[in-house]
Amino acid sequence: MCGILAVLGEASHGKNKRGRVLELSRRLKHRGPDWSGLRQMGDCYLSHQRLAIIDPASGDQPLYNEDQSVVVAVNGEVYNHQDLRSRLSTAGHRFRTGSDCEVIAHLYEEHGEEFVDMLDGVFSFVLLDTRHGHGDRASSFMAARDAIGVTPLYIGWGIDGSVWISSEMKALNDECEHFEIFPPGHLYSSNNKTGGGFSRWYNPRWFDEAITPSVPYNPLALRKAFEKAVVKRLMTDVPFGVLLSGGLDSSLVAAVAVRHLAETEAATRWGTKLHSFCVGLEGSPDLKAAREVADYLGTLHHEFHFTVQDGIDAIEDVIYHTETYDVTTIRASTPMFLMSRKIKSLGVKMVISGEGSDELFGGYLYFHKAPNKEEFHQETCRKSQQGDIGLGPGGSRPFLDKDFINEAMSIDPEWKMVRPDLGRIEKWVLRKAFDDEEQPFLPKHILYRQKEQFSDGVGYSWIDGLKAHAASNVTDKMLSNAKFIFPHNTPTTKEAYYYRMIFERFFPQKPAILTVPGGPSVACSTAKAIEWDAQWSENLDPSGRAALGVHLAAYEHEQDPKHVPDTIAAGGSKKPRTIRVAAAPPPPGVAIEG
Repeated sequence: MCGILAVLGEASHGKNKRGRVLELSRRLKHRGPDWSGLRQMGDCYLSHQRLAIIDPASGDQPLYNEDQSVVVAVNGEVYNHQDLRSRLSTAGHRFRTGSDCEVIAHLYEEHGEEFVDMLDGVFSFVLLDTRHGHGDRASSFMAARDAIGVTPLYIGWGIDGSVWISSEMKALNDECEHFEIFPPGHLYSSNNKTGGGFSRWYNPRWFDEAITPSVPYNPLALRKAFEKAVVKRLMTDVPFGVLLSGGLDSSLVAAVAVRHLAETEAATRWGTKLHSFCVGLEGSPDLKAAREVADYLGTLHHEFHFTVQDGIDAIEDVIYHTETYDVTTIRASTPMFLMSRKIKSLGVKMVISGEGSDELFGGYLYFHKAPNKEEFHQETCRKSQQGDIGLGPGGSRPFLDKDFINEAMSIDPEWKMVRPDLGRIEKWVLRKAFDDEEQPFLPKHILYRQKEQFSDGVGYSWIDGLKAHAASNVTDKMLSNAKFIFPHNTPTTKEAYYYRMIFERFFPQKPAILTVPGGPSVACSTAKAIEWDAQWSENLDPSGRAALGVHLAAYEHEQDPKHVPDTIAAGGSKKPRTIRVAAAPPPPGVAIEG
């Protein structure tokens, strides 16, 4: 994904201001190493750091309409751009590039601010219109974020009346009096004639928690919707692959991609062999399962090993890039961060991942305790509306396809509920949809493999190593005074305290602290779902191991005195780094988002 930064209605002008915008934009360069662009229009600046996926040669941003009166900077992908381009060309619009994002400038010119729902994709963008300035501003502007919040976006306000919009808060936190997360499915406009400010453009029926869906489960319709979502994401002009943990979601992504890759234009450029990638501690559950799936599907598989110490050494980088102190996110993002660096070194530029399924289908293990279908559905609604779903390094996420979400969220939740008496485990409706006896997508035991928390799947000693390291850096006295040091979202464990210390060193501003959601959680639940089991409020470990009693056999194995972890965090010596890539020709390419 790319990086965008907009400074709108800036009071001061001149070379110093332009230089400052360039300086701040460079904080996003890890998001887009391929090109940097900056356009100044009156009192507005629009900058872009590009990760080139479509039309790498000529699709540099910002992008324009025919007379350059409308300019736009976009982070994301528009999957239906060919259809939109055809319709706009018929209406007389002329295009300068082959970029999928150029249609946004022309759609605005044709339809005004009402066009956003016409986009099928994931995106964040800022658009300037020099034809319609308002008040003391030389240009009017609008910004929008995709339906579920796959692409990150922040908005801030300067004391001089300026508005700042950025893909990451590190580009605006030093300049804004206040800043916050830009809400998913919304647009922000300077046009007072249309109301101005924030408005919601994405309003699906399932947003209303009071309405319980009643559409009967149709496994073929669900399968077709997902296949279509995956095929859309094979739209790329650069080397790509899939993240493969060996769990249900990533395995289905890989299986569908393998089945349809040959019929895409990408296959003519990069070949019909799909590249897959997995990360884990030596002997982890994910490595074993992913290798088996890769062998079954015939992918060119790349296996990356890391040690607990490797992960601990990367924690500060992970917190800086993820911009969070949330324990669950950091636990899972760290192995992803290490893997993304290795993927980048192979020249792969875009990956497809399986994030988002658990939110739609109640895949987290705590959903086993949902008391009824109404509560089950309401929790999936809460989870799906939180934004920033998924942890992939710039990964395309077919489970978060707008059309697929509508299909999945229309199913009567009675079918989604975990019913052991009927042979149903979590995400049964998804498993059953791909349980094809004649042309199997996956082996049965993979298709029905139980859910792993990602941070557990990479190796059970990963979490214990993190806790041990945090305990060596945070004393009991420090934790006892946490409510005075961190009055908002007060950390209750040494691990949470340790992450919070690092976060506030990078982002000490109060608005930054407020961007991270808080409240009690068990196994990724919302606070509301904790009411499902009275015992959960006494054991809020984010991994959910003890609270849910799952995977105990594997966990106890790693606690056996005979089992030696690959490293010990507190006071131990670091073993030689072990990162192995399976023998396979690496794909050609340039870079991947860091």
